[in-house]
This record gives sequence, C-alpha cells and structure tokens, in this order.
Amino acid sequence: MKLIFLGPPGAGKGTQAERIAARYGLAHISTGDMLRAELRAGTPLGQQAQGYMNRGELVPDDIVVELVRVRLGEEDCQNGYILDGFPRTLTQAQIMDETSIDVDVVLNIEVADEKLVERLSGRRECKSCGAAYHVLYHPTHDGKTCDECGGELVTRSDDVPEVIRKRLVVYHRQTEPLKEYYRKQGKLTTVQGQEELAETTRIVLSAVAEAEAKL
Repeated sequence: MKLIFLGPPGAGKGTQAERIAARYGLAHISTGDMLRAELRAGTPLGQQAQGYMNRGELVPDDIVVELVRVRLGEEDCQNGYILDGFPRTLTQAQIMDETSIDVDVVLNIEVADEKLVERLSGRRECKSCGAAYHVLYHPTHDGKTCDECGGELVTRSDDVPEVIRKRLVVYHRQTEPLKEYYRKQGKLTTVQGQEELAETTRIVLSAVAEAEAKL
C-alpha cells in the first residue's frame, strides 16, 4: 500500500505515519526529517533549504523532489510507503503523477489553527541527537536536557509563534488545494485530529483499513 499523509504543520501526521508504517510494514518517508538531517550534516542541500525553513517558507520543489526520488529507489520502499510532508504543492503532485510515483490513499488530518500554534510552540529538540519532545505532551525529566543523551534542548527556529502562523498561511495557500486535487482522483480520506494521541491513532487506523478494503 502506498499512502500520502496530508495535514497542516503540527497536525500529528508524522507521528501517525510512524504508527501506520510500523503496523503495515511500510517505509515512512518524511521529507521534513530528511531535510533536517541535511541541515545537521551541513550539506549543500541543507544549506540551500535552511533559509526557506527558518522563514517558515516551503523548500523549492526541485530540492524536495530530488530527495524523494532518491529515497523511493531504496529497497525498503518496494513493499509500500507513506509519504509524510510530500507533496506540498500542486506542482509536486503533478510531478509525481507524471513520473508514475504511485499513490493508493491520501489521508488528510484536520486540526484548528490556534491548536496548532499551541502544539508547535511547545516542541523542543535535542541539539545533539535530534530527539523530539514537547513541554506539555512529552516533556523530559527536567525540561532542559534530553532523556536520551543529556544534550541541550532547543526550540527550532520555525517553531516560534510568529513563524508558525506564517507556516499556516503558506499551508492554506499552497498545500490545502491538494485536498481537492486528490478528492477528484477518488483517493482522499479526511479525519479530525484529536486531543489524545491514541484516539487520533484509532481513527487513522480505521480510516486506513477502510480505504485498503476498497483497493
């Protein structure tokens, strides 16, 4: 099975994609994670992307498409995958169709904007190992250092409220039109993200199982 997970920043699509990928034995492909790895490694690609991410803007299509193209060629993608954070624009979706990148189901997770600002501004990341935390939903033992390696916790530059709101404006303008694009193809399924992570997972699992039964 080949899926796309859509949703605004902070909707929880990354967490849900991880859980669904583990349940179905699929490769979880997160363009956000791949880009952040490039940033930490200081590669030329990462340096190109950094300015866009810091301003809350979308990374250009040519950079993201190249990342995805290379990743889909790896062995673990042959039995299916979840694309998390790609496509983000109609242009990217059209490139996917033109290059025969197959998709069976597009799962869209909806959450209100103000709830997303609250969620994202509370995120913290380990400066050393990249482990992710949240001041409310997944805090560390002391709120300052990583439980995994003891590294310093930092707030990502794109997780401050003013940048988050800009990211949401960009999402509504450039990414939300994908819902209609995939609805017309008969591939879109929409669920409401819940306050409790486990409840969202239950709803997502049910939606994926229902979509799979129709394939």
